[in-house]
Amino acid sequence: MRIADLADRRVAVWGYGREGRAALAALHVQLPALRPTLFCSPGEARIARHVEDVWGASTHQPTSALDIVTTPPDAAMLAAFEVVIKSPGISAYKPELTAAQEHGTQFVSGTTLWFAEHPSARVIAVTGTKGKSTVSALIAHLLRGLGKRVALAGNIGLPLLELLDPPQQPDWWVVELSSFQTREAVGVEVAVINNVYEEHLDWHGTRARYVEDKLALAAVARTLVVNGAQPALLELVHAHPRQLAFAQSAGWHVTDGKILRGAEVVFDLSASPLPGAHNANNLCAALAALEAAGEDARTAARTIAHFHPLPHRLQMLGEREGLYWIDDSIATTPQATLEALASLAGRAVSVLLGGFDRGLDWQPFASQVCAQPPHAIITMGASGPRIAAQLRAAGGAYRLEETTGVDAAVACARTLTPAGGVVLLSPGAPSFDQFKDYTQRGRHFAELAGFDPEAIGVIEGLGIA
Repeated sequence: MRIADLADRRVAVWGYGREGRAALAALHVQLPALRPTLFCSPGEARIARHVEDVWGASTHQPTSALDIVTTPPDAAMLAAFEVVIKSPGISAYKPELTAAQEHGTQFVSGTTLWFAEHPSARVIAVTGTKGKSTVSALIAHLLRGLGKRVALAGNIGLPLLELLDPPQQPDWWVVELSSFQTREAVGVEVAVINNVYEEHLDWHGTRARYVEDKLALAAVARTLVVNGAQPALLELVHAHPRQLAFAQSAGWHVTDGKILRGAEVVFDLSASPLPGAHNANNLCAALAALEAAGEDARTAARTIAHFHPLPHRLQMLGEREGLYWIDDSIATTPQATLEALASLAGRAVSVLLGGFDRGLDWQPFASQVCAQPPHAIITMGASGPRIAAQLRAAGGAYRLEETTGVDAAVACARTLTPAGGVVLLSPGAPSFDQFKDYTQRGRHFAELAGFDPEAIGVIEGLGIA
């Protein structure tokens, strides 16, 4: 469905986050006569009315661009529309949504509309439970190192609809897709599935459906790049006719601190700006994606050393009062926290755990930290008590403390962590119980630690360059 197809139809936009704002802006530019309805919160409505006033002033038209509804929509309200443009965070399996679908309402997204507007775009799409933003940014960086004009957008922080009509088309679009968006892509040249673990059960409902939604990207990809270190994942995508696996000895993989392509040494990880074994695999995924796209991955690998790591991903903030502070706020699964701890093996680490409770199983994490204990674990947030209970039941030679939120957890860490030790924010859970998103959580952590949050939160390379 293209944007032009929405003319003279009953259209609503559900959600006023950045994706929702981008959708409304695109409708305003391309279909100025359309009067959509916006479903949003009262606070968002105040912002939207200001934007509506600006639109009216810019076009010298009355300020009647939107109907704004602050009541959460039920099935009947949604069914009153022919098309609803939904924000990604709203589950496609909500009962009111599926009921409206049964009455004929069509639900689309900004991602759906962008792909319909760009059928000839050369797209490298990246998904995965962990590392997808870093892999996406790496692919864009490596392609630019080869002199390519590249767009970096999607779930990484720049909605595709904000790049709806660029003055010059890029050679490649590198698009990060969350599991909420993978069913919305079409005509992908290369798809990267970095890994699949358990996550977002609150959105998908079950682990099986999460995996199915994640792997839907493979069905629309000409070439599939997949993590060869996950046998279960390989089995699920074995029928794809064009595959390139990384993290296997025949392809891009890591051995003895080096990245190899088969038997050929290509890059020494001592020159990499990205810490940890998981980031070494992220590099392999990005190089495999370039190879799958027909680009010179070996030459591009020379530019890895100049890559700027993304914020809130094992980001070393620095030293304050004899302690080292690391922001890994992006870690929203127990597995991600385990990898963060593994990258700091041998150091005295106090890790801050917990946040919004999605009901994930922390037992494997508890077993792992029994075998390889950090100095201290400090739980916090809505999921903190449940995590602490599982950790306490498993035992372990580390200090365990329960707190309420990030502020209290940081204060506790200051007391528990020995001089020269590390305070690590790697919550293993989303931030929604206390913060708008993981970025806000990471910035608050940095401020509590004594760092300027404005100086540490920029993702370089977004947009077209």
